[in-house]
Amino acid sequence: MAYVNAFLSMLHAMSPYLLLGFLLAGVLHAFVPASIYSRYLSGMGWRSVTAAALFGIPLPLCSCGVLPTAVSLRRSGASRAASTAFLIATPQTGVDSIAATWSMMGLPFAVLRPVAALATALCGGLAVGALERRGALNDTTLNERYEFGSVRGNFWQKVKATVRYGFFEMMQNIGRWLLLGLVVATLITVLVPDDFFQTYARWPLLNMVVIVLVAVPMYVCATGSIPIAAALMLKGLSPGCALVLLMAGPAANVASVLVITQAFGRRAAVGYLASIIAGAIGFALLVDYWPGLSETFVSAMPHHAGSMAHGAAGWFHWVCSTLLLAMLGVATVAKYRKSIQLKNSNKNMEKKIFKVSGMMCNHCKAAVERGLATVPGVTAVTVDLAQGIAYVEGTPSDDDIRNKVTELGYENGD
Repeated sequence: MAYVNAFLSMLHAMSPYLLLGFLLAGVLHAFVPASIYSRYLSGMGWRSVTAAALFGIPLPLCSCGVLPTAVSLRRSGASRAASTAFLIATPQTGVDSIAATWSMMGLPFAVLRPVAALATALCGGLAVGALERRGALNDTTLNERYEFGSVRGNFWQKVKATVRYGFFEMMQNIGRWLLLGLVVATLITVLVPDDFFQTYARWPLLNMVVIVLVAVPMYVCATGSIPIAAALMLKGLSPGCALVLLMAGPAANVASVLVITQAFGRRAAVGYLASIIAGAIGFALLVDYWPGLSETFVSAMPHHAGSMAHGAAGWFHWVCSTLLLAMLGVATVAKYRKSIQLKNSNKNMEKKIFKVSGMMCNHCKAAVERGLATVPGVTAVTVDLAQGIAYVEGTPSDDDIRNKVTELGYENGD
């Protein structure tokens, strides 16, 4: 029963803010002209870098979904500097994760996350811009030009697109990672002793380095990392160490480093990764060692995030939690039903089947479909996200397809 109570506690605390965040994400998707995101990002100086970071902060894209978007920016004329700033800022936070951070970890964390994302993005983007101006970055071949799509139609069609993207596609994109984060946080809350991290409080910098080494290679979304960080803080982890997890975990993973190396160059990838690690540890040290700041973060954290009893939640939290789980269930069922339909419809047709590993969300799916459609000989492409399969029509070379998959930043399966 303790596991159920802990899970419901965190779910009730997050669900109203998550629903609000998903709604705002849908509004950004449907009502903000897509051309804005590439119009002001062609320069290498602080203006374009700042614009790219500010554009990226509210977008609800994870570290895998941001990759095709950033490559699209680059191929649409954005500089490496601006594209790198966008890559650093976007996955660290978004309107959904800012709202959820406020609910689980308090206002100071909700404010600090976008500020830290902006600062690290500026440092990384300006560093890459300096290399770009000196010609220290090898020019990569970017033959294809991927333009952003935009929602067209009248007001009510955009409202429909808002609801579909925010409460359906976003659920498919991050739903499983959010649930995984809640489950991990539940296990931490129940199984880890309350004084566990007090034993290691003497070495906060060592704790930060260990968290960086664990968080950077793995995939975790900005929203899914929140309940884990909150649960660890309630067990005695310092606010600075929790911030490292919130910054470094969503901002990078192995796939993103490989794609950036290929699309922007090795030195740009080094600058990208160094700015994330240095920024995360730098802000963490500031939080933990600035007089009184750590205590402010701890005292502002809503303790109901870890101690709300099963019957303590009001009807509003129950309604929000039920809606969230229901929409997640609908989106998940639809995702796998589509997978079954694709498998059955392509069973007796002459289509080539390619396994594509590393796709995490609908943004990845769209990037693979657009990319494979440019391969000579391809007449149609359909991607099954749930199974990680691309169905290709036409007469393309198998090697061309596999090379394109690698170029896009994904892996060819067995």
